Amino acid sequence: MTKHTIIALVEDKPGVLNRMASLFRRRGFNIESIAVGHSEVPHLSRMTLVVDGATTMVEQVRKQLDKVVDVVKVSDITGDDMIARELALIKVKATSSTRSEIIEIVDIFRANIVDVASDSVTIEVTGDEDKVNSLLKLLRGFGIKEISRTGRIAMARGTSGSSPIEKKSPKAWPKGQKTS
Repeated sequence: MTKHTIIALVEDKPGVLNRMASLFRRRGFNIESIAVGHSEVPHLSRMTLVVDGATTMVEQVRKQLDKVVDVVKVSDITGDDMIARELALIKVKATSSTRSEIIEIVDIFRANIVDVASDSVTIEVTGDEDKVNSLLKLLRGFGIKEISRTGRIAMARGTSGSSPIEKKSPKAWPKGQKTS
């Protein structure tokens, strides 16, 4: 079993996420993380999914995703040279005696304190999964009150990422969409 990073360019339409997630569910895959946001192309969103599974099974699902009408392009970039990041907000218990130690740890990780309350501090950290996990491990000793993580977002490095406009038939284009 391998963690696979799948990138999909999809049309901004209701139900697309549900149809994609259903394909994974029917095959018995657990989606470890999913992140969706606007892409560089109007009316298209970039979706990053992280799933754990055998390469052959993930490839089958990837091919099925490619057949979903609202899916423009799907790539498994697991074996590619890629950039992957995650964002986390971490609310940690803090007293006047522990606050300075927490600030030192935050500085070491190049994270930011985004909120301070009388009994807590909220930290924002961006980086790869190992960086976020390492910071969490150090902060657990102070008492974590709340965590919110985005999950992985990723793209291929340099020019190895292909243009998102290598598409299916033109009938699948959102209205008014043109290739460049």
